[in-house]
Amino acid sequence: MKSISELQAEVIEEFEDVIDWEERFQILIEMGEALPPYPEDKKKDDYLVPGCQSRVWVAPEIVDGKLFFYADSDTSLTKGLIAILVKVFSGHSPEEISNSNLDFIEQIGLQKFLSISRRNGLSNMIQIVMNYAKT
Repeated sequence: MKSISELQAEVIEEFEDVIDWEERFQILIEMGEALPPYPEDKKKDDYLVPGCQSRVWVAPEIVDGKLFFYADSDTSLTKGLIAILVKVFSGHSPEEISNSNLDFIEQIGLQKFLSISRRNGLSNMIQIVMNYAKT
């Protein structure tokens, strides 16, 4: 399995040469569409990310000491944002996740293209993933 740093580098590379916001959003939508199906029994308020404009669910599962995330959203763009986090952090130990650098989010440059409420939502998604890694 690739390290968190290697996965972050892959995400940065996907966005590196894309300067058009529509293309960036298309990449995000495609990433969201590639997420594994979200378990219907976990589509409840316990797994909702607070403070998001859209409804976003993130459910953790620990298998052999590794933390895996299932995620879904009711909007394509938001689903793409959470898909980035799932891609980078799912399958790693809670310690690896907690100790990881989050600079890659800035490096992909989404802040320039997201509304304030979506940026806040992304921050809340990051926080929930980090909280799951600490528990």
